[in-house]
Amino acid sequence: MWELTKSFRFEAAHALPGTTLGNASMEIHGHSFRAEVSVRGTPDSVTGMVLDLGLLARGMEEVRSKLDHRLLNDVEGLGPPTLENLARFIWDHVQHAGHVTRISVHRDSCGESCTYFGPEN
Repeated sequence: MWELTKSFRFEAAHALPGTTLGNASMEIHGHSFRAEVSVRGTPDSVTGMVLDLGLLARGMEEVRSKLDHRLLNDVEGLGPPTLENLARFIWDHVQHAGHVTRISVHRDSCGESCTYFGPEN
């Protein structure tokens, strides 16, 4: 079994009112994010790939364009712009590309990340 991971970056702003993070989190502020999409499987005998990376790249670009240089509080379907909701949102937009096993979203400047493994069965 192989796991293949591809990443993309995006810049976005958000505000997180109602948390214990303090006044700064309630104001609109920006972050650099890195998202990783992992797929798992066995390489195809003809192509030698677990997944056609072109298909995955297209799905990732579609979701990146919904998030990059946006106010995340205004992104339809995201909900409160937390790392948790970003990971789920990305999952929802790329899981059709193949056997997605996990999405990780990193906010490196804060030393924070969140990984989503899909809905519980």
